[in-house]
Amino acid sequence: MTTPYIGTYEEAKELVNRYGILPLAPSVPSHPSISASTAPEAWHTGQPSDPWSWRVRFPSEGDAAYGKFFRGKSILVSADLFPLLKRVAGRGGSVKERYRDGLLPREAVDLYEVIAAGGIDTRELRQAAGMKAKTRKADYDRGIRALQEAMDIVVTGAHTRLNADGEPSGWSSVAYSTAEAWMKEHDIDEENVSADRAAKLVKERLEETASSEAMRYLAKIYPLR
Repeated sequence: MTTPYIGTYEEAKELVNRYGILPLAPSVPSHPSISASTAPEAWHTGQPSDPWSWRVRFPSEGDAAYGKFFRGKSILVSADLFPLLKRVAGRGGSVKERYRDGLLPREAVDLYEVIAAGGIDTRELRQAAGMKAKTRKADYDRGIRALQEAMDIVVTGAHTRLNADGEPSGWSSVAYSTAEAWMKEHDIDEENVSADRAAKLVKERLEETASSEAMRYLAKIYPLR
């Protein structure tokens, strides 16, 4: 989907608020994304106009939730839509209830309990959850993916690794928070409606701007009625 280029965070916020769900890179058919809506030369400049920096600015300012919310793709969800979509993605149950019902792996519960104790970055999280060993990486990845896809956790920042000289070195690691803690910090209210009702409201909200092709794609991920 082709949209005019945007160049500022405020324009990106308008785009997220308009569509509700906005991928960082093209992943939803006939639907905009941050990368498709910005000039390639604007990326990784370190400037305020760098779209790569917006991915953590959105959650830090409470304008949108950010995470790999479906199919391993980096997604922004507007603050107004997130509580409803979280209700749909999490099927209305707590982490422990969904583990009991076979909807979450044990690793997800262990990771969630560590994250719930306070925001934490990837390296510290693996250590605290007892998953630092290479043999536990698959367990860690499975748990983190499950928590993000159920919208139990969100990405809240990126920590830059420094070398002995204090200079950036290698890839940055992300920091996670529980969705509840992030919402509370930014005065975003939970939606106390059934998962079915939430799905209906999400569908109505998305249909305001999403293409029919995008809606068919999203309906394969979420039970939108």
